Parts: sequence; structure tokens; C-alpha cells
Amino acid sequence: MRKKLLVLLLVLIVPLQAMVAAKSATVVAQGTVCNVTFYAPDIVRVVKYPQGAKGPSENSLVVTMAPLENMKVNITKQSGTTLLKSKKLTVAIDNATGIVSFYDGSQVLLKEKGTTFEERNSGPDKGAYRVTQVYELDGDEPIYGLGTLQDGKLNRRGTQKFMEQSNLEDFQYVVQSLKGWGIYWDNYSRADFKDDASGMSFSAEVGDASDYYFMYGGSADGVNALMRQLSGKVDMFPLWTYGFWQCRERYKTENELLEVVDWHRKNNVPLDGIIQDWQYWGSNYTWNAMDFIGEGFRHGQMMVDSVHRMNAHLMISIWANFGPYTKGYRQLDEKGLLFDFETWPQSGISHIWPPRMDYPSGVRVYDAYSKEARDIYWQNLKTLYDYGVDAWWMDSTDPDYFNSKDSDYDRMTGLGTWRRVRNAFPLCTVSGVYDNQRKESDDKRVFIMTRSAFAGQQRYGSGLWSGDVASTWDMLRKQIPAGLNYTMTGCPNFNTDIGGFFCGAYNRGRISAPQNPQYQELYVRWMQYGLFCPVFRSHGADAPREIYQFGKKGEPVFDAIESAIRLRYRLIPYLYSTAWQVTSSDESYLRALVYDFPNDRKVWNMTDEFMFGRNILAAPIVEPQYTAEEIIKDHKAVERCKAETDFNAGKTAEKYLPEGATWYDFWTEQKHKGGQSVRLETALDRVPMFVRAGSILPLAPVMQYAGERQWDNLEIIVYPGADATFTLYEDEGDNYNYEKGQYSTITFRWNDKAGKLSVGKRAGAFKGMLNKRTFNVRVVGKEHTKTVGYDGTKAVSVRF
Repeated sequence: MRKKLLVLLLVLIVPLQAMVAAKSATVVAQGTVCNVTFYAPDIVRVVKYPQGAKGPSENSLVVTMAPLENMKVNITKQSGTTLLKSKKLTVAIDNATGIVSFYDGSQVLLKEKGTTFEERNSGPDKGAYRVTQVYELDGDEPIYGLGTLQDGKLNRRGTQKFMEQSNLEDFQYVVQSLKGWGIYWDNYSRADFKDDASGMSFSAEVGDASDYYFMYGGSADGVNALMRQLSGKVDMFPLWTYGFWQCRERYKTENELLEVVDWHRKNNVPLDGIIQDWQYWGSNYTWNAMDFIGEGFRHGQMMVDSVHRMNAHLMISIWANFGPYTKGYRQLDEKGLLFDFETWPQSGISHIWPPRMDYPSGVRVYDAYSKEARDIYWQNLKTLYDYGVDAWWMDSTDPDYFNSKDSDYDRMTGLGTWRRVRNAFPLCTVSGVYDNQRKESDDKRVFIMTRSAFAGQQRYGSGLWSGDVASTWDMLRKQIPAGLNYTMTGCPNFNTDIGGFFCGAYNRGRISAPQNPQYQELYVRWMQYGLFCPVFRSHGADAPREIYQFGKKGEPVFDAIESAIRLRYRLIPYLYSTAWQVTSSDESYLRALVYDFPNDRKVWNMTDEFMFGRNILAAPIVEPQYTAEEIIKDHKAVERCKAETDFNAGKTAEKYLPEGATWYDFWTEQKHKGGQSVRLETALDRVPMFVRAGSILPLAPVMQYAGERQWDNLEIIVYPGADATFTLYEDEGDNYNYEKGQYSTITFRWNDKAGKLSVGKRAGAFKGMLNKRTFNVRVVGKEHTKTVGYDGTKAVSVRF
């Protein structure tokens, strides 16, 4: 009986083993082991390493996905080639060379050109390799991604970049092609990216293998979805994060900070967040103490509570390093969990520039690669969490690293040498905060803004800002492709310091930057770009940036800034519903035009326009219209400029409308055919924006903060010319109950031929939900508005 049972078990087990094995094939060619494994029908892992070497680690910092079990892959060998074929993708391995090629049917998607390994013969990374992987691209094939590069380019063809995380540029090692494929290069060391006549290549300083994932999504959205399937979904940010955030470098007292919030409430200028930058902890010797111990911040709990009483939220600056007189420093130092390299701040004297190096700060970066160190970090941060601080501004997550020496890279971390894991630092440090806060409570969603990011960071409730960018028109222009390329790595949350961080060049004589017409124009246009970013945040050094620094109500600059803020709040139902699509359907806020119009060659490298969600074409003005771009340095000339500049004057601008859609000017509602440039009449208080025909746009009444009232009396604007669908998403606005299904959706459908808008029965429910409401429906081109009563229990419709 036992023998029969054993035979039966073997019969059952063997087919299962064969099925698992059939997802993978290995070829040894020219001394190199090549393994190809299907993780999904459209995701393939390729690993190559020298024969006899140990190969890669099975534990990835980025990849969280395991190969799918119920997946059929046919493996055959023919004519010197090993073929692996799923229902979506064919992979061919040349048995003689080990070259791997990827096909969609008979169409070549991508082909390797070669792989090289240069063994490291000394140091703690001895036995590992410098690894280079080269690919062949089509002659005019555009590629996108890599990260936030500040060179003003969208298409990465013909470019070269040494990739090491820094203040202004960050790298995710993800590229994607207009042909619908993407690659994630799974390596954490510094690396060179290059595209030239010899091919497109990644060359990592240290690795045990060439280890990458090929994804075939068929489109930019498809590649992003697969990258998130591979490395983690995007959390919902709280509703209040989508309002307006004000910051300055820095509020020097708790009263300064509270006065800003109080001013907004008294003057009815919407605000949801206030940010406290550094040194609320006191001196540089107590750097990042994560407590209100600085002079001017003696009533930290009172400050936090006061912000909350005014229906605002507080974000606070925290760093990846500690001063020598902090508890965190002592706890980490005792366990050998601090790095020795030079970081910011270099001097313990905070009020003298340049730094007094004869008074070294002693500040040291912590070993974020160690779980023990990350837990100690959170134990200190919990002081601020317990005060009720709402969000974390994680600065210097690159981290700052001055006067680097090659020997520094030999330093061991919790995951190997600094050389081996250098660029994954932001991923590790952000993960520690996210994981620990999720353990504390699910009542408040994690909201992190970080200066640096690595692939996979989207799963940690975090978004990236583009660092301490300069206040220039050129830098404003560069933020658009930087954010679009970052989005095309699968990470959707991007924002910049509105107005640029360093505005000191505009401070002239008695005129501060916010009173200098050159800076006023730049700030307004940056604000109008910023309202399309997931986080809408004003910040910078050298001069305060609050709206009242620029003038007063009734003056053109003040009114233009207020107009941008108010428009943001009108768009919040659209934006929050888009956020749900980002989380549930892997969509993106900032969409390079190649997402939606890949057949229009004119948009392949367009760097000044993009889609904001699926429906709105954002075309911000990024060239000065009222003042000169070159900064005036003579204070008398600035005085003359101030006297002569008329911000009430009308101007014009030319904008391109992508082919493949019909477009409505958001402001005038004039209809335009796509595939052409149009000249618009512009004003300082208007950002050029268009809505695609076949769109439904929900607009809210202007609120003083995002959660001031529920979404009753929404204006539902239909842009005819094609059928349209829009899903309005609502939940409690904070906490993680949405993960348990506690949310609702209402789907609007426009039948263009019938001229009918249908509002479907509400799906789902959540605590505190609005049961009855009114929608005010208007069709562009029609003068009247129709009021629709709605209780969610049944579908309703209205005809025009």
C-alpha cells in the first residue's frame, strides 16, 4: 500500500515540477551562464554571470514579485536557438553566443548586443565584477525614464550619464521605449548609462551578475503597470495632501509658522499644509534631534495642535544624519551604525558662511541598509509622530556626501560595501519610516516627501521633489521633462520647489525677490506649472514666498497666485479620482504626450506640455513674456523695470495640440482640431490648458482646505465630440480603510450621439459618506446648466 501511495505521489509531483521548470531556461555560451525566467507572460528576468561564479543574490531590494504559478511557457530548441514563448512574448537565446532577443510575434522588440564582466581583483568587493550590458535599438527609437535628470531632455537617445544619487538628480535604472517595452536593471551601485553608435548600455561599478527584467506593456502605461507589478503598488496619499502647501527656508519660530496659517484663514486664501524646515532642533551639534528643542520652538505640542485647530496639516523636515549631541547619534554610534564620510552640515556653526571647518559639526549619516538602524531612526522620529506631526519631509536622502574618496566606498554597510549599494540609500531610508509607521497605526496614511528616490520607492507612501533647484527660467523648463522621465520609471509622485530654491539673484537693493518683477513673473509661471504636480508646494531660500510677500489682493501678481491656488482646489475631485486610478489601475498624474499620442512624432521629445491625468492637457508658459530672462543685476535697472512692467497687459503664446484628439480651451471653451499649433491670447493669471473632447471634468466649489466640506454641488462639465467615461472616487480622506474596500465610486458616462449623460448607481460605501447630493451638469457649447438630484441608489440620466 505504501509503495502504491508513493508512486501516486510521484505521478502528481513530477508534472508540477515540470511546469515550474518550464518557466525558465539556462544556456552556457562562451563561458557565460545565461538564465531566462518568465515571472509573468509579459515580464522576463534575464541573469548572466561567468561560468563558475556564484551568480546573483536571490533577494532583491526592489523586486517584490515572485514568478506566477499558473502560467504556461513553451520551451523549444531549434536551429541553435532556445525559444521561450508565453501568450504575450517570445524570448530567444542564441545557444552559441548567449545573446537574448525579445519578440512580439515576429516583431523584434529589443536585442542584446553583448555582456562583459571585468573582475574586481582587490578590496572588499574582490571577486565581484564591473558589469556592462549592451542593447541594440532602432535608429530613431525614442527611450525615456532613468530618473530626474536636469538636462532639459525627454528622449534619452544619444545621451550619457554617470548615475549617482545627488541633491538635484536621482536614478531608478528603469528605461522604456516608444515600442512598448521597458527594462529594470537590478543593481544598486553607481553606474554609467550610455546611448551612442555602439548601443544602449548600463555599466555598473560592482555586481555579481548582469541582472535585469524585461517588461512588455505595449505602451507607457503598460510598462508602468508592469514595473509596479514587479516592485509594488502606489499607496493613496491622504486627501489633504492635494491642497496647497506653504514653506520657507525656514520658519525660525513657532509663531512665524502659525502666523502664516492664521493669515491664510483670515484672508480666505486656501491652504492645507505648512512645512517646518530644519533647525527647529537647535544647533548643528543637535542636528536632526527630531524634537522641538530649538530656541523659538519651546511649545512644540502647542504649535502642532494650533495648526490642526486651523484645519491645516504639518509636515516637518527630518534628515538621514544626526549631530553628535543627539540621542539618535549616541544610540547608533554604540552599535557602529554611523558612516564616517563628510556630510551636510560640515560646520557646527550654523550662522556663518562659508562653513567654519575649524568647528566641525561631527554630523554623521546613519546606516539605512541596517534594519536595526532603521528601527532606531524610527524610535527617535516617534517623538514627532506622537506630537501629531502629519507628514515627513525626508531631506538629504541621497545622502549629501562631500569630498568623497574611493576608499569610502569600501566601507561596509548592512548590505555589503557602500560601493555595492550606494544608489539604494533613499529606498532603504524611506522604507524604514513607512514600515514602522504602518506598524504604529492605520488611522493616518503615510505621507513622505523625499529628495531622492530609487526604483520601487512608489510602494512606500513617498514622493520625490527635485532638490535645491535654482530660480531661473531655464531650471523651470527643465523640471517638466525631469518629472515626466521620473514618472516613466513607475514612480508617479513628483514635485518641485515652486519658484526655485535659490532666488537670491533677484534680491537687489531695497527690492526683495518677491517685489522684483522678473522674479514675480517667474514665480507665477512656476506656480502655474506646480498646480499640475501631485504635490503643490511653494518653498525656497533667500526670500520668503508667502503670497502676501508679492503684493496684496487686487494687484496682478497677488491675484495671479491666488487664481492658481483656487484652480487647484476646484480640480481636487478630478485629482483625487486620478489618484485612485494611479493606485488601483497603475495610471500616472504627469503623462508625457507619448503616453496618449505615440503616433504623433512631434510629441516624442516635447518638453513643455503634458497630460495631467487622462483629460487635461497642461501647457504652462515657461518663457518670460513681461520681463527679460537674463537677470538684471543693477538695482537701479530693477527699479526701472518695476516702474515699466505692466502685468495687466495681454500677451500671446503658441501651443501645440497633439494629433489624434479634438481640444477645448479650458478658459474660452473654443474648440481646436489636434495636430496643429494654435496661438492663444494669454494673461498673467491664466495658465494655458486644454481638455480633450470626450471628457467629463468634475469641478468643486473653492474650499479653504480640501476636507472643508463634502463634494456636493459639484460642477460636472462634459466636453462633447466623443463618448466619455469618468469615475468619481471618494473615501474617508485619510487612514487605510480603502485597502479594506471602504470607498465609493460613481461612474459618469456621456453618449455623444444621444447627447445624454448617465450617472451610474454608486458602488461601495464608507463611513461618513454623503448619501444625497446635487450635480450641476453643463455641456460645453450649451448655455444652460441642468441640476441632477442623486442619492446613489439608482442610475439617473440627463439629456442635452
